[in-house]
Amino acid sequence: MNAITLPTAAQAIHGDTGTALRFITCGSVDDGKSTLIGRLLVDSKTVLQDQLAGVQRGGETDLALLTDGLSAEREQGITIDVAYRYFSTARRKFIIGDAPGHEQYTRNMVTAASSADAAVVLVDATKLAWAAEVGDGEVVRRELLPQTRRHTLLCHLLRVQSIVFAVNKLDAIPDAELAFERISAALASFAEAAGVQVAATVPISALKGWNVASRHGDWCGYEGPSLVELLEDLPVTQQDETVPFAFPVQWVEKFSGSADTSKGRRVFWGRVASGHVEPGQRVAVMPGNQVATVAQVLSHTRQPKAVHAGHSAGIVLDRELDVSRGDWLLAPEAFEPVREITATIAWLDDEPLVAGRVYWALQGHRWVKAKVARIVDRVNITTLESEPAERLEPNSIGDVVLSLQQPLAVLPFTQSRALGSLVLVDTASHRTSAAVLVQPSAPKA
Repeated sequence: MNAITLPTAAQAIHGDTGTALRFITCGSVDDGKSTLIGRLLVDSKTVLQDQLAGVQRGGETDLALLTDGLSAEREQGITIDVAYRYFSTARRKFIIGDAPGHEQYTRNMVTAASSADAAVVLVDATKLAWAAEVGDGEVVRRELLPQTRRHTLLCHLLRVQSIVFAVNKLDAIPDAELAFERISAALASFAEAAGVQVAATVPISALKGWNVASRHGDWCGYEGPSLVELLEDLPVTQQDETVPFAFPVQWVEKFSGSADTSKGRRVFWGRVASGHVEPGQRVAVMPGNQVATVAQVLSHTRQPKAVHAGHSAGIVLDRELDVSRGDWLLAPEAFEPVREITATIAWLDDEPLVAGRVYWALQGHRWVKAKVARIVDRVNITTLESEPAERLEPNSIGDVVLSLQQPLAVLPFTQSRALGSLVLVDTASHRTSAAVLVQPSAPKA
């Protein structure tokens, strides 16, 4: 698999830290993700007293119940769907996504990570063999839980800009300093082998609030900032401003009664995927490759103005063209539509992926048929090695070659999140089957 290079923490710190940060908590089952979010909500005084009274279990406050809203989640004590919560500090606002840890709900975690600026990967210190004679940390590295590895790799592949490891439940370990030292070494070894750049590794106790909202002395030999202090300084993901203009049409608004013949009588609404759009700009329609000039650009509040990547826009062309939902407006000659792509996929369906199957591929709002021409390899979650494969089991990560029924304008995911990502949907069940990340390289032999 091709590594995806992200900015280091030192480089990223110069990005936008004023906008609300969207981050997720992920990791294995019962590592304390929901409890951590509950702690963040309580310590930021976002939770009212009557809400706290409603999350009592056995006479004590169960912080995890603040995010587990489904009845099935409360009954089973697990997270199933992604729960979004909001809190703020004096310096910043935050949007949190509590991702499920169970392997069967990996698709929900991928959904949350695809739009996140940062990820806090929780690691339960009580589940690891940190007390063994590990030397350089090799034993603990091998003992890292599969979901810790899988969620970290998925966040990395999905270009989550900042990844933070939070080693939890150290308050329940007699020699917390030694445990944190060895687990940190194991995580660093794993991240280096996987090509993952980590913003920080922090010791915490989500249950007691140690090192969460405020620092807890010289605990575990750690003298760095608390988790919240770290999050306050993390940047949001930058939009694809340097990529040529691309715009997926989501909705067509008609003005059939207009008498103005100097421009088209329809407004094409959507969100600018890359670059920017302004009046006078030339655009090409895909499919069809007809070229027109932008006569007017409206913001989401219908104000005439140039609109940049990541923001909604209404575009009026200088003449009538056949454009409908699912079409793309592109910078002329900037893209070369292709009918075959090599991609890394996270396989999310319950049925294994085999070569020859046909799925719907969704890019923006455009649906095309896609055939799995061949499976190149899959990633061994334990060794991180790529190995030959004839099928991909549920929740596997691997490389495939897709043949498209109609051409699509794509870029490598390393260049553009919007133009480098697709979703595969089962044609019969309509279930989301895979998250697809376009690779820059040619198919492997």
